[in-house]
Amino acid sequence: MILRRAAAEALGTALLAAAVVGSGIMAERLARGEEALALLANAIATGCALFVLIEALKGASGAHFNPVVTAALALARRHPVREIAPYVVAQLLGALAGVLAAHAMFDLPLVQLSGKARTGAGQWLAEAIATFGLVFVVLRGVRTASAALPAAVAAYITAAYWFTASTSFANPALTVGRALSGTFSGIAPEHAPAFVLAQFGGAAAAWAFERWLSAPRADAPAPAPRPLRTDTRSRGPGSSPTATG
Repeated sequence: MILRRAAAEALGTALLAAAVVGSGIMAERLARGEEALALLANAIATGCALFVLIEALKGASGAHFNPVVTAALALARRHPVREIAPYVVAQLLGALAGVLAAHAMFDLPLVQLSGKARTGAGQWLAEAIATFGLVFVVLRGVRTASAALPAAVAAYITAAYWFTASTSFANPALTVGRALSGTFSGIAPEHAPAFVLAQFGGAAAAWAFERWLSAPRADAPAPAPRPLRTDTRSRGPGSSPTATG
């Protein structure tokens, strides 16, 4: 039922947004000006929350929590196209709710605008690379039915906090939510659209590359046909000839 799946997406995105913004607030308060320590705490909390939320909700909605992940999975025919809009709306509403919840927990004004500048070619490239990696990991994990996918996604995002200049937003819904938070994790609203464009660009590139990588090789030899058994003795009700192995 689409309503239940959308509700799961909203809940998961809300808790993820609360983890990102809330841990940023706590980290900034406790680190007392040590930005490296604050970023480390923010990254670890985000990665842990992401792993747990994916594990908890993957059976309910697929645990996307991210519009570019939903779009990429739909392009890869792993998610119904008709469900893109409900998922994205749920993710956006969830992100906003999570940011408001984080503000409320720390007795901050519920509605605020970030003044944190995050702009420039390096930041945009960082967002494209961060999102490329995230979507590529998701698509490969889904294609191979990897049981380690939740851990892989969480580990990648934790690492991308540190190896990208933008600290790896890699999520349009969270980018919109974080634009409404004047805290450690925020982004100035006027800088958010360029981040979102870079994210969709990185996601599109990841989908195209993964599709190319997984395409059947034109020069691959066709598998040799295996002989069928000629034994005509009864194999029981509903049985049929099987290939020898």
